[in-house]
Amino acid sequence: MNDLEIVVKKAVEGDKKALEEVVLQIQDFIYNLAIRMLWHPDDAKDATQDILIKVITNLSKFNNKSAFTTWVYRLSSNNLINFKKKKNTGSLNFDQYELQLNQGFSNTIEYTTNKAEQSLLIQEAKIGCSNAMLQCLNKESRITYIIGEILEFNGYEGGIILNITPENFRKKLSRARKSLHNFLNKNCGIVNKQNTCRCHKKVDGSIKNGFIQPTNLLFTKNIKDDNLINTIESISHEVNLYQTNPNYTAPDIFLSEVRRIVTTAKNV
Repeated sequence: MNDLEIVVKKAVEGDKKALEEVVLQIQDFIYNLAIRMLWHPDDAKDATQDILIKVITNLSKFNNKSAFTTWVYRLSSNNLINFKKKKNTGSLNFDQYELQLNQGFSNTIEYTTNKAEQSLLIQEAKIGCSNAMLQCLNKESRITYIIGEILEFNGYEGGIILNITPENFRKKLSRARKSLHNFLNKNCGIVNKQNTCRCHKKVDGSIKNGFIQPTNLLFTKNIKDDNLINTIESISHEVNLYQTNPNYTAPDIFLSEVRRIVTTAKNV
């Protein structure tokens, strides 16, 4: 039994401080899973809040047959597949997104000459674009790709999380991987250097079309590293496109909500 599962055991036994610690330890990876699955941070916040409540109210059902984090990912994945988005981001398929990507190129970033700001805008374009590609997969394929390729769970663990056999998980992952590989290899210039599209070329067009709002960045507002652009240039394989996206700390609002969730939990 690892340290987190010891804390879980104390929480199930009624230790409210332990329950609070459980929430604090799992909220970040739930939020990161939600962003990749839902794209918009506001939807990810709402989904994370719902999932945390479900984890708390179902904690006594954890039976130690798998790792606690695997159990949380299973509960989270099921919730995210069924989550109804509140943000009207529209639906995408690969054909529609290909048309969108092949428009509005600019060799320079006219919006600003500040290098640090340019780096953040390029990273915003990269994260928004790569996560938008995930939205082109159907929900089941998307969660399978996130679990198996980005988070690197193996077939056995992935099968437990998605409640399918390891063989079925591997087949679903293979199909999702092939779909994204084909699209990225055909369109993305940082995966295939022969393609025209580059993150910096999309910045001005994305600002003009409202996909990027420089005064209200969705994905990079809390990122302090001005050199993040270096990770873009070093990408050598399509999965790196996602694994070089930053991991997020859950929004501050969760820190203030934790005690409310713990206080109102009934079925632990």
